[in-house]
Amino acid sequence: MRMIGLLGGVASGKSFVARRLEALGAGVLDADRAGHQALRMPRVEGAARQRWGEQVFGPDGRIDRDKLASIVFSSALGAENEREYLEKLTHPLIKDLLEAQKTRFVDDGFVAAVLDAPLLLEAGWDDFCDILVLIETLRELRLARSLIRGWSEEDFDTREDAQESLDLKRERADVKIDNSGSPEQTEAQVERFWHTLFG
Repeated sequence: MRMIGLLGGVASGKSFVARRLEALGAGVLDADRAGHQALRMPRVEGAARQRWGEQVFGPDGRIDRDKLASIVFSSALGAENEREYLEKLTHPLIKDLLEAQKTRFVDDGFVAAVLDAPLLLEAGWDDFCDILVLIETLRELRLARSLIRGWSEEDFDTREDAQESLDLKRERADVKIDNSGSPEQTEAQVERFWHTLFG
């Protein structure tokens, strides 16, 4: 099974490309979903409560991702340390969940799987990818998409700064897909890429 890792800036369209590859026959390893699962693990909830108190928990008693993000992605002094703590706590657990899902895809006979993870390089998850694909999208388009999500430009910049630079991602990528045009143009590029792998 070929492992395809997706790289790109914030709101570049990695999930859109992942869905197109899924439609062509790939399994999708969704690190964001695995992150949700990790935040519901008792050991993570306990560590979060000890580190940040009840302020990061919602009425349901679970970690509220928005409240947690307001701490680890803030522009306040020390936010980077809080983000590093969270990543050290959750990334090994997320990796275990992704590895288990990858094994299931192999057992089910998938020819390829796609890893859609915002911090793919930062977490070292590129180690189990055979091919890295960069989703290249103009900054103004990515910012506009982020504003539609309800983020501010400061939110966008803070999250972008928390990731490896686009220059490094371009350097590491084996393939580039331009997602600054229409969805149909992006789909055509994804299909061409798929056919280079599997004919």
